[in-house]
Amino acid sequence: MGTEAGVKLDQGKLQLSLIPHEAIIGLGEVLTFGAEKYTPHGWKTVPDAKKRYEDAMLRHYYSHKAGEENDSESGLSHLKHMLTNMVFLIYLEENEERND
Repeated sequence: MGTEAGVKLDQGKLQLSLIPHEAIIGLGEVLTFGAEKYTPHGWKTVPDAKKRYEDAMLRHYYSHKAGEENDSESGLSHLKHMLTNMVFLIYLEENEERND
């Protein structure tokens, strides 16, 4: 009995393994900090969320540009906080379009 090679048709599908694990871990660190400080998933229902998360992202950006590596409250990288705020904005924008 011969052994045939398996077939997996995944052309054109997302290659999620290309995402650097450091980015995923950083996102998890900031989300965990937020969940412990506030509540898990609470960021999804913040009033005027898009404006507030854009402002937060820019504050972290300017702190990073000024040479401050880590956020004073969380101790985590400003870049990780920026990534998290971008993820929030993507989520909110995508879900806003679905709800329109």
